[in-house]
This record gives sequence, structure tokens and C-alpha cells, in this order.
Amino acid sequence: MGDVRTSGDEQTVVVIEDDPAIADLLDLYLRDAGFRVLLAPTGERGLDLVERDDPVLVVVDVGLPGIDGFETVRRLRMRSRVPVLFLTARDGETDRVLGFELGGDDYVTKPFSPRELVARVRAILRRGEPPPTGERLSAGEGIVVDLSRREVRTATGAVPLAAREFDLIVYLAQHRGQALTRRQLIDGVWGPEWEGDDRTVDVHVRQLRKKIGDDLPLATVWGTGYRLG
Repeated sequence: MGDVRTSGDEQTVVVIEDDPAIADLLDLYLRDAGFRVLLAPTGERGLDLVERDDPVLVVVDVGLPGIDGFETVRRLRMRSRVPVLFLTARDGETDRVLGFELGGDDYVTKPFSPRELVARVRAILRRGEPPPTGERLSAGEGIVVDLSRREVRTATGAVPLAAREFDLIVYLAQHRGQALTRRQLIDGVWGPEWEGDDRTVDVHVRQLRKKIGDDLPLATVWGTGYRLG
């Protein structure tokens, strides 16, 4: 399997997958969807491609030779906030939680539908598109959510958030003061077609509290979900 395949000047997606059959399948479907695809059989090679080509999204298999997918993303997050979709044969909750805590934006288990994976890639990228105006929201005293820059700022500066974490705080800020169920948050942030575990919301809330700190007025509403403010 060649480690790099390209097609024109489309948006670039890096696929880090050591199984040639799966890599070829992803290459075919993503290119048919209009993406430029770069293939890497190892985490090290994938990181090199991300550094060199600045992709819009990375698909990474967890069970890679050498450094695994989790370690690859851990290293990736030291240099880039590019959206990440984990692809893996592991379907345990512990692995899903770890993937999201590392800054993953979605988690697809094998066997998978290539069309569904392409749809998830497109959904992640749509969430990353800035709004047409420079609208700002307040997420609490001194906490500003800048939609045009996709940035959260506090009194101490910008807070680095994964794409899904940012989308979640935007949705909470847009519904400030309302008690939202986990299902409402899933539908509003992940989309109504998303079929993952609702407890994914808990993982992302935990990350927001950890990264932004005690000034974030994000309360747990027992038996319901969460409320900002």
C-alpha cells in the first residue's frame, strides 16, 4: 500500500490506518466525496503528513503498529487542533471515553459503513465552519465564546478546546439558563442521527470544566442533564 494518494486541490484528509483493505476503502469513498486523501500506515508517518499538509481532518485507527492511535492523537494535540475521527475495532466505553478525552471528535467502530463514515466526516467539518458574522456569546462572568474565531477566552487568555467541546459550549451558551437533557445536547451538537452513548456528553462536560476552570457556571441538573448559568 502506498502511503500517500492525492487527487487535485480538494480539502485534505489524512487517514492513518495499517490495514491495506480498510485504507483502500476509505481512500475510495473519501476521494469520491471530493476529498484529497493522504494515507499513512503508522502513527509516526501520519504525524509527519499532518505537519506537512495541514489537513482539515484526521481519521486514525486505534490499533496501529508502533505508537497506537491514542498515543498518536496525544502527540498530535501537542501541535494541532485538527478534528480527529477515531476508527477502531474496540467498542468498550473505556476506549471511547479515552478517545474523547484526548480530543477526538467522533468514534466509529469496525465493521463500519463507508458512507456513514463519510457523512460523519462531513458533519464534523460543517460544525467547524465559522458563522457569517463575528457574533460572540457569554458563557459566564469573563468567559467569551467567539464564534467567528471558534475560540473561548477567559481572563487568563484563550482556552484550547477540541471541536466538539467548542460546539458543546456554544450550544449551552445559546440556551443559557435552560436545563438541557443529554439527548437534547446530543441532537443539538452531535446531530439527531448520532447513535453513540449519551454519556459521551458527560465526558465532554468534564473536559470543559477541567479546561475552563471553576469560573464556568456549568451545573449538573440531576435526573435531567446540564444547565449553563
